[in-house]
Amino acid sequence: MPGPRKTAWGAIAAAMVLTASACSAERRATSPEEVQKLAGSAVAEHARQESEKNLRDVVRAYDERTPLTLDLLVMRDTCLGGAAKQWIDSNGDDLYKIRCSMQITAYYGADPQRIVAVLDGILTVGDLTGSLIPFTHDAYQQFITYYRKPGKQSAEVPEFSRPSHTLSWDPVREPRPYLLLKEPDACPNSEPPLSRCLREPKSSTIGGIRKRYGMVFKLDLQKPEYYKALKNSRS
Repeated sequence: MPGPRKTAWGAIAAAMVLTASACSAERRATSPEEVQKLAGSAVAEHARQESEKNLRDVVRAYDERTPLTLDLLVMRDTCLGGAAKQWIDSNGDDLYKIRCSMQITAYYGADPQRIVAVLDGILTVGDLTGSLIPFTHDAYQQFITYYRKPGKQSAEVPEFSRPSHTLSWDPVREPRPYLLLKEPDACPNSEPPLSRCLREPKSSTIGGIRKRYGMVFKLDLQKPEYYKALKNSRS
């Protein structure tokens, strides 16, 4: 039987091999096979479904509770593998095995002649306790005041913004073509679970919304890291 000294050295050697292997894995970019496996895991799928539901709830809140009318929704869902170790100027991509993000952009129609009533309606819903809309009269009343005053004023700022939640709209006081909201980029081919892109409905366009209602509002929502796994974790 091996003596105590041999057994101890064997355990140390095994630990050194495991440590070296772990360090090597942390330095490498995540393999495509591992990215695919992690993106398709039950944990990632649960996070994906929960994130999409939460974002769609916000989209519906604007449609059902404010003067805006939903006409187009574009959802992009992307999972990216971690990069190889970056020794200089690391941007953090080398710390992850994988991280997944989701973005929903919703387009609504509204009447530009009722811009004050539209914005007031949005802020009124935002004032409610527990509202999914984060914009309130306390913080954004100056926009109502701007549109109520006649004549030329300061430059128009057609946007409410919070982290990961932005509502913008076609300018009303400065209706120059280059300032109008643009058509969304075409959806690339989806490759679940690594990437998805949905356009609902496919036939809707920004030009069509503007023609029907008079102006377009755009809601940008993001879940920057709805699922992630660090290289030094066991997930």
